[in-house]
Amino acid sequence: MNKKILLVEDDFSVVEFLKKGLDEANFEVSVALNGNSAISMASESSFDIILLDIMLPDKNGIEVCSTLRSQGVKTPILFLTALGTSENIALGLNTGADDYLVKPFKFIELYARINALLRRTSYTDNLSDEKVKNTFIISDLVIDDDAKTVMRGEQKISLTATEYRLLLVLMKNKGRVLSRIDILESAWDINFNMGTNVVDVYINYLRKKIDGDLENKLIHTVVGMGYVLKEK
Repeated sequence: MNKKILLVEDDFSVVEFLKKGLDEANFEVSVALNGNSAISMASESSFDIILLDIMLPDKNGIEVCSTLRSQGVKTPILFLTALGTSENIALGLNTGADDYLVKPFKFIELYARINALLRRTSYTDNLSDEKVKNTFIISDLVIDDDAKTVMRGEQKISLTATEYRLLLVLMKNKGRVLSRIDILESAWDINFNMGTNVVDVYINYLRKKIDGDLENKLIHTVVGMGYVLKEK
């Protein structure tokens, strides 16, 4: 299922630019053009991320953020604003925002920050859901993240540290197609040259160890999109 983003911005040109990029990145985008609409939409519907401009009609972004937090809305909030002084940034973060991006910015940086917030949220959810033992299962593949062991059926599989990180990213997102950029940012957590083939190389390594000659393949390629861990 696509992640849902609430974009709160009153500049139509910015809305058009961001919505186009986010749509192409497979996010489901809803738009609020003012602060009151943002509060109403964020309170009544569930979103994965809120992108919030500060300079808005009626209520400004700081007021919107403060109101949502006081209502118990825990959705990650990323401020997008031209107000880039240290005082403005501190005010935004202290109000309850999770991150702050100063205009003008490149879409690739916004995309990376969104993914970073989603990873952080996913990690926190995993901790609360699996307080005793971090065990992940799909079909006959089992990862024990406490012991750092991988089993496929009765066979223990030996992985390098990088292979293990990559498999864990796929497992935590099982059923979800991850682009090469998603995988680079999650498994390597570093800005690689986007033209690198390191993801494809390590996916092939994993396939040989995880799927091998088994009929029930778990690692699949979605042409033009990326990779997904799922049952056939």
